[in-house]
Amino acid sequence: MSVETNIRFQSPPELSAFRDRLSSERRDDINRITICAGTGCVAKGSIRVFEKFTEAIESRQLDATVELKISGCHGFCENGPLVVMKPAGILYMEVRERDVDDIVEKTVTTGEIIERLLYKDPVSGERARNEDEIPFYKKQMRVVLRNIGKIDPNNIDDYIAVGGYSSLAKVLSGLQPEEVISMIERSGLRGRGGGGFPTGRKWRSCRNAPGDIHYVVCNGDEGDPGAFMDRSLMEGDPHSILEGMIIGAYAIGAEDGFVYVRMEYPLAIERLLNAIRDAEVYGLLGGNILGSGFDFRIRINRGGGAFVCGESTALMASLEGRAGEPRAKYIHTVEKGLWDKPTNLNNVETWANVPPIIERGPEWFSSLGTDGSKGTKVFSLVGKVKNTGLVEVPMGITLREILFDIGGGVKGTKKFKAVQTGGPSGGCLVVDVEEKGKKGAFNLIDLPVDFDRLTEVGSMMGSGGMIVMDEDDCMVDVAKYFLSFLKEESCGKCVPCREGIRHMLTILDRITNGEGSAEDLQLLEELAETIAEASLCALGTQAPNPILSTLNYFRSEYEAHIFEGKCPAGVCKQLVTYSISADNCTGCTLCAKNCPAGCISGEPKELHTLDSSTCIKCGICYDVCNFDAVIRR
Repeated sequence: MSVETNIRFQSPPELSAFRDRLSSERRDDINRITICAGTGCVAKGSIRVFEKFTEAIESRQLDATVELKISGCHGFCENGPLVVMKPAGILYMEVRERDVDDIVEKTVTTGEIIERLLYKDPVSGERARNEDEIPFYKKQMRVVLRNIGKIDPNNIDDYIAVGGYSSLAKVLSGLQPEEVISMIERSGLRGRGGGGFPTGRKWRSCRNAPGDIHYVVCNGDEGDPGAFMDRSLMEGDPHSILEGMIIGAYAIGAEDGFVYVRMEYPLAIERLLNAIRDAEVYGLLGGNILGSGFDFRIRINRGGGAFVCGESTALMASLEGRAGEPRAKYIHTVEKGLWDKPTNLNNVETWANVPPIIERGPEWFSSLGTDGSKGTKVFSLVGKVKNTGLVEVPMGITLREILFDIGGGVKGTKKFKAVQTGGPSGGCLVVDVEEKGKKGAFNLIDLPVDFDRLTEVGSMMGSGGMIVMDEDDCMVDVAKYFLSFLKEESCGKCVPCREGIRHMLTILDRITNGEGSAEDLQLLEELAETIAEASLCALGTQAPNPILSTLNYFRSEYEAHIFEGKCPAGVCKQLVTYSISADNCTGCTLCAKNCPAGCISGEPKELHTLDSSTCIKCGICYDVCNFDAVIRR
C-alpha cells in the first residue's frame, strides 16, 4: 500500500493528530477479513486465497462493506492458511480457494458460521469460533507479537493506528538518553538472541564508550534448525523492530543502523525494506526525525546463511565485507565493534520489546516473568507435537504448560521422550524423570522455563527453538545430527572447535555403527570439557551441550548401543534387524504392500517372510503392522 507522500511529521503532536484521524475514519459497520500471509501460510496458498477473496468481493459489489487485508503469522502454523473475520472474531483454519465463495456467501452476507472451517478439538471434537476458545492461544501472553494478526505489515498506517511510533514520540518529546537507558535497565529486559545479557547494561556501556561514531545493529540472522521467531516478526510487524532500533539509537547516540537478515528470508527482507521506505517518507527515519534534530538511518544487509554469523563479532565482520569469523572476546563490541566503533547489537525480538516497555513503563514489564528473567519469550514449537507454531509465553511458565496445554501433547499414540531447547547448541531434556543431583528433585516436565533454570539443567534458552521428540527418536542419533550441523557451520578459525567437534562426531559415528567402546563415553566427556573451555566463540563453547545433556539424561541409550549392540529406538540401521513372528502373523499383507524394497513375501492369510539380505531397515513394516508380528531387534 502506498503511503500519503504529502505527509511528513514535523513533531510528535502531528503524529498524534494523524493517529486520531485514522481512528475517526475507521468504520465500525464493516466486515474485516484478514488472511495470514506469513511464510508458512503463503506456502500453503494464502496469497491465492487473498486474490480469490478480492474477486469474490468485487464481483458481489461488497467493496463498501468489506475490508480485506493480509497479516503476518498468527502462530498456529499447523492449521494455515488462517482467516480472521472481524468484528465477530471468527477464526477459520485451513482455508482454500474453494472455501472463499462459501465464506462470502454465508459468513459475510448472512453471518452463518461454517463449522467445517472452525478449529476442532482433537479430544472432545468440539468446535471453537475464535482464538480465545482454542487451547493453543489460551496460555499465551502476546507482548512482542501484540500486533501480528491485527495489522498489514506493508501498511505503516495500520501500525500507527494501533499505537505504533507513539513510544518514539514519547522519547523524542522530552526524555533524555540517560532516562531511556534507565527505563530499559529497570525493566530487566535481557537479550533474546541466546546470551541473555542485560539489555540496558549493554546500551549504557555502548553510550559511554569513547568515540563520536556509534552504531546499532539488529541481528536477524536466525540460523537454528526449526526456529522461525525472528523471521515471523520481521514479516509480520517490521515497524516495531524499526521503532525499537530508533529509540535505541537515540539512547546510545547512533546515527546509523543495520539489520542483518538471512538471504533465505526474502519475504522478511521485502517487508523490512517497505517499512524503512515508508518510515522515511513520514519523517520517522532519516534526518530530523519528528522535528527533534535527531538523525538516524537504517540499512538492510543480507547474510549468506552462515550459522556462525549469529555470533556478534562474526556478524560484524560479515557486515564489513569480510569472512564471518569471530574474534577474541577481550575486546568488547560495545567499545570496538563495527569498523572498530562502539556498536550495540541486539536481536529482532529484543528490539521489538523496546516500544511496549517505553509505552507501558518498565515496572509493567518487570512484573512479568521471574526474578531473573523478565517479560515474555517467543518460541517456535516444532517436532512431534500436535500444535506446532509460534508461541509467546511469560517467562517462568513450565515445560508441561508449553508442551501439553499449548502444544496439545505428542502426535499419535507415542510417548513424550525429550524436548530440545536452545537450537543446535542447546540441550536435550528428558521429560519424565526427576532432575538428577538436585535437592528436592522434581520432574523436569515441571521445569520453569527461563534463562537460569534451563542453564542449570544442561540446556539453554537460545533464541527460542523448542523441538519435541518421542520414543521413536534415538538420542545418540539426535546428538549426532546436531553435532553434524555444528561441524559444517564451524568457521574453522580455532582448533578446539574445528578439530574437537569433528572428533566427537567420529566417536558418535562409531557408536551408532555398533563399534563403540566404554572408553568412548569418557573420551566424549573429556573432549566436551576441553571444547567448552577453549573455543573462541559460543558456537564452540556450547557445541558440547547436545552430547553432555544426552549423556546425562539418556546414558542408558549410549550403553545399549555399546554393550548390547542395539538401538532401543530402532533408528541406527547398523544395529537394527527386522523379522516376522510366525506366532503373530495373520497374513494381512500390509507389510508386503508397504515395503519399498520388496523384501517381504507371502500369500494372503498365510505366514509372510522377510529377506534380511535385501531389507533396507526403513521400519515401515514395523509401523504398519497391527498384530505385533514384525519384530525389531
